[in-house]
Amino acid sequence: MAIRIVRLGSPRAAGEGLRLGTVRRPPRGVPKDEFASRDFYDVWLPALSPSAELIKDAQAANGDKAWAAFGRKFRAEMKAPDAARLLDLVAALSHQTDFSLGCYCEDEARCHRSVLRELLEERGALLR
Repeated sequence: MAIRIVRLGSPRAAGEGLRLGTVRRPPRGVPKDEFASRDFYDVWLPALSPSAELIKDAQAANGDKAWAAFGRKFRAEMKAPDAARLLDLVAALSHQTDFSLGCYCEDEARCHRSVLRELLEERGALLR
């Protein structure tokens, strides 16, 4: 049992399980009934994505210092009670079933999912 961190839209791995989309917006130009069949996500979970303002900061981050500032701000957003409880739930579920979560970004190192990975690890989640 474990969580796999993925790029949404990438081909699914064997045994990946349910795919959670931790993005602020659904994929453009894709009919809602095709999100899963096109390997985007089965369930949309925007509560684990950065706020719209913070997404702009992430997209503008052009160096390590700016990216670190984004990471601190996103961690602060994820300390909100609802987000923190959701992270706790996702971490706990990782001990019961296989599933994945992801975002559209090409490079995980410059994507909020890298911070999600750290936050889940800190909560004892099982990750692949």
